[in-house]
Amino acid sequence: MRARGIRLATVLAASLALALTGCGREGGPGGGGEPAVEQTIAKDVQVQGSPTFDRMKQRGKAVVGVKEDQPGLGFRDPVTNQYSGFDVEIARMVSAQLGLDPAAIEYKPIPSTAREQAISTGEVDYYVGTYTINAKRKEQVGFAGPYYVAGQDLMVRKDNTDITGPESLKGRKVCSATGSTPIQRVKEQQLTEPQNIVEFQRYSECVQQLLDGQIDAVTTDDAILKGFAAQDPDKLKLVGKTFSEEPYGIGLAKDDTALRNKINDTLEQSATSGEWKRIYDATLGKSGTASEPPKVDRY
Repeated sequence: MRARGIRLATVLAASLALALTGCGREGGPGGGGEPAVEQTIAKDVQVQGSPTFDRMKQRGKAVVGVKEDQPGLGFRDPVTNQYSGFDVEIARMVSAQLGLDPAAIEYKPIPSTAREQAISTGEVDYYVGTYTINAKRKEQVGFAGPYYVAGQDLMVRKDNTDITGPESLKGRKVCSATGSTPIQRVKEQQLTEPQNIVEFQRYSECVQQLLDGQIDAVTTDDAILKGFAAQDPDKLKLVGKTFSEEPYGIGLAKDDTALRNKINDTLEQSATSGEWKRIYDATLGKSGTASEPPKVDRY
């Protein structure tokens, strides 16, 4: 049964990704597939005092850290190996406004536990992957944004009537990604017993455990869960109301203030021009929920 479930999840994931990437047509060498929103590459861009920008300019492309298992946000099609989703489109927009061809982006899937290291060591130039801005992370990396504000939620099997929110998790097995903000909240608020907390590197592994009946709930940001529920609406559902605020930021080198300011400028311009809304409507907005760009927090 497990092997059959894995095959089913793979097929569903491929189907959703194909829908989000224009039926899976091939894209540029960066693995981004055909973009949901076309970008115009800015000319004669200068970001004085940014070593990261200088590195990208010399290389001729951006190396971007992403998630690869979050439908509608950051997802790698298992058939075409192309990336799609809201976060991927935001990464493309930033690349274009830096004067770099978004089709040439080199995407690097980085798990939650390795994000700060990947940014600090220069393995990636910037990171766009449901990355919550918080004070602890600011001690290690810098953030532009936020470009989206999500909230922690719960996903259960469709026939579950016992779990209605975080207050009903006691005695239930709850899964999330290692190193993520949601799993830290489960622990700190003691929403369930330590022996009932299950962690994996990928949210998709938690979802498979839920489908297999090995756990009772998956918890992470509602934006992520909506993508997974859309893959298998007859078996999965979200319950309760969001119980946190998760401002998603673009992670970059801590002391690269010049690049942070430039990306913040790009995000603000996309909000006023309507570009942010076009990207959202073409990706995450397909879940049926409306949203507006948040105010950028400059620090």
